[in-house]
Amino acid sequence: MTKPLEFWFEFASTYSYPAAMQIEAACVARGVTLVWRPFLLGPVFGAQGMTDSPFNLYPIKGAYMWRDMARICAAAELPLQKPSTFPRGSMLAARICAANAGADWIGDFVRAVYSANFAEDLDIGAPEVIGPVLQALGQDAAALVEQAGTPETKQALRALTDDAIARGIFGAPSFTVGDELFWGHDRMTMALDEAAAGN
Repeated sequence: MTKPLEFWFEFASTYSYPAAMQIEAACVARGVTLVWRPFLLGPVFGAQGMTDSPFNLYPIKGAYMWRDMARICAAAELPLQKPSTFPRGSMLAARICAANAGADWIGDFVRAVYSANFAEDLDIGAPEVIGPVLQALGQDAAALVEQAGTPETKQALRALTDDAIARGIFGAPSFTVGDELFWGHDRMTMALDEAAAGN
């Protein structure tokens, strides 16, 4: 019997982009239940004593990451445009996802937001960007943007971020299968194998 795969992602995270674009189809192909787990990297990095993305704190690492991303996206036939702001604020999209993680449209929403950020260089923190994404999915954009500002939704995202830290998650993307943690886009297949085996 398979186990659910929890996909922990941050909309500003570079390596989460190719993972997010591929994970749902990969889970379907393996008969694995996918659980979307949005969270914020800021508090995670803060708990590790960092005030910015490690790719900004260590420019050599950042330069490598963008070249690596170009290779990964080319292999996956995904467009890539380096965001003019990095990391880009993603609170609005993350809150919408946290409040609606079980909705049947959330996978399409996640992929559209990642495309907006990493393929179109759009400000995914702005309602002017997120609203049309929701409308294109047939959703009530005004209601969902309003919902994102409620105390309940803010707490839902905060709880997910706290849960990520409690589970020992230190970066994105991460995958959990039960108590097993897999970090990084290149560990997605390993996580899928674990979930499919039901260990």
